[in-house]
Amino acid sequence: MTNTKRGVPAACSDPGLLKPLLQRFEEHLSTQGYATQDTLRVNLSASRHFVCWMNQVGINPGEVNDTIIEQFARHKCQSTARWWHGGVVPAYLARIRQFLRFVAVGRIVRAGAAVTPPKVDARVAEFQSWLRHHRGISERTINRHGLLVMRMMPALGTDPADYNAQRIRQVILEESRRCSRAYLAMMRTALRGYLKFLITRGECKPWLDQAVPVFAHWRLSSLPRYLTDPDIERVIGAWEANTPHRIRDKAILLLLARLGLRGGDILAMRLADIEWMQGTLRVRGKGRKEVRLPLPQDAGDALLAYINQVRPLANSDRVFLRLHAPFQTFANSSAISQVVQRALERAGITDTPSQGANLMRHSAATSLLRAGASLDAVGSMLRHRSPNTTAHYAKVDVVMLSQIAQPWPGGTSC
Repeated sequence: MTNTKRGVPAACSDPGLLKPLLQRFEEHLSTQGYATQDTLRVNLSASRHFVCWMNQVGINPGEVNDTIIEQFARHKCQSTARWWHGGVVPAYLARIRQFLRFVAVGRIVRAGAAVTPPKVDARVAEFQSWLRHHRGISERTINRHGLLVMRMMPALGTDPADYNAQRIRQVILEESRRCSRAYLAMMRTALRGYLKFLITRGECKPWLDQAVPVFAHWRLSSLPRYLTDPDIERVIGAWEANTPHRIRDKAILLLLARLGLRGGDILAMRLADIEWMQGTLRVRGKGRKEVRLPLPQDAGDALLAYINQVRPLANSDRVFLRLHAPFQTFANSSAISQVVQRALERAGITDTPSQGANLMRHSAATSLLRAGASLDAVGSMLRHRSPNTTAHYAKVDVVMLSQIAQPWPGGTSC
């Protein structure tokens, strides 16, 4: 067996029946911005190697999971491209996963589990479709609700006509013994939504969704996490826009800090949402709620600089894209939180209560209240559905609260 320097062994040069799939993958990479022959060769080389290895060991693409990928990473052959200083190159495995995502095999990769979409009950699939058309929640949340309902299905039973309050309570109580409080809250939400769906179709008893037990939880009991106005300006000022990444990230920071946007709002923003002549920005929030917000001058300037100077010419109408191929939007809102984290580190601010995108949102709300804005105005900007959520921010104004605080009964506080 011969090999090329840092390449794939000659025995792994024939992908067999999957050769047409690799050819379509090459075309896909070309459309994603992998313009040079070197970048195409590197990505295709890793994918070809993985396909040939699967053929040799007799693994079906539908059986791929994290364990299989680890076996590939550690198998012995004359290829040196996978290794660097005695370890597996993370970028090499990332190319494998990119190929798996393209063939719709690697969408759900979990250790010890086959990478195939789980079977969903027909009624649960209809529930997910109902959520998609009537609730306005994200596709990720829709998928999660479906999986959670499927997890509870053995205890619930497949006939909604047999459901009763005792069975509903027992399902949640049993789950409470083996999962965390946060996970249990998601299960309760999914079950309540599923029951409401069944009630609208007349398949189970009315008001059965009220039987889902409630656990003690003091909503909005903590103080909002925020930065002071000087710290916000310090974060923005420390991020000098002198590289493509910093030009893009500064525009993101200013939108978060001036308009109190969520990380998901940044991801969903489209070019058509910007009205340059009117100086406004259309924002789509949770539950399909849509508003137009005034675009501050500094945020608008930063956004224009990003679009004119560094935004890739890609077949996408999303505003914020990755600056390296593939030119596509960020995978999830955690990438926006990482922008905030990097900016905080550069500004030397280490004692923040949190470091995500919501830190800037909380800071914007708190700053507006302290500047004299009404709760209604702040709630409109943040697109809160309940005024109680906005009132949460009033707790940080200690000066205002001290003026309305009542004396402790008996004259002396404990």
